[in-house]
Amino acid sequence: MRGTLTEHRINGKECTVYLPPSYSVQTGALPCVYVLDGGSLFLEQMDKLESQFANGTLPELIFIGIKPADRLDEYTPWPAPSLSPAFHDFGGKGRLFLEELTNVIIPTVEDMHHISAHPETRGLIGASLGGLFSIYAMLQKPEIFGRIGCISGSFWYEKSADYVRSASLRPARRRIYMSVGSREAEHKNNIQNNMIRLNKDVYESLREKGFSQSQLSFTIEEGAVHHQEAFKRQFNAALSWLYGKNRSRS
Repeated sequence: MRGTLTEHRINGKECTVYLPPSYSVQTGALPCVYVLDGGSLFLEQMDKLESQFANGTLPELIFIGIKPADRLDEYTPWPAPSLSPAFHDFGGKGRLFLEELTNVIIPTVEDMHHISAHPETRGLIGASLGGLFSIYAMLQKPEIFGRIGCISGSFWYEKSADYVRSASLRPARRRIYMSVGSREAEHKNNIQNNMIRLNKDVYESLREKGFSQSQLSFTIEEGAVHHQEAFKRQFNAALSWLYGKNRSRS
């Protein structure tokens, strides 16, 4: 890795900040991608990402990995019962975390580093409940986020697909990347067995709101299960579709 990594604590949240090789406050402001669940989606593939920066297939990007205090609370938009006695109920504190993200974390990071403040370049990417939260954040704060990555979004979460369907949103200059694995519903004996169907429903809801094929991508990765290795592959695919060569401008 040729870029730099630093750790910060912002409003009590652990944040991993990646700055690309040519980053300098003297150069132009760079686009930034805010990544949920800390650096788990990008840290192990920085060499690959930096190769894409070097060959021009991706513009240089800043990554901010934000570690949740409790993802079952912070990434859920409203309370719901747990699916397993091994975990506590979902806390539904998504609105509170969104306010923290948009009113504290993003302004702090943008004051610290030379980051583009244009919403159309500001990204938010998450997997699983993080994917659900990313779409929720866009619907709640459309003026903040212009590029959204929803990897294996947990739209089995009660009423979440209906929420997307009923929400008012104009496509404007936004882009959304969605993905899900073809085997994610296997061996699920609860509402999670609706994972693929509900991701398709959310995609169709967004299409009905006017998102064109150049603004909205939906991929079903053949053979992929709900696992971190698939999430990392799809993170890279999301960056390529959202920011890749000939796609950095709307």
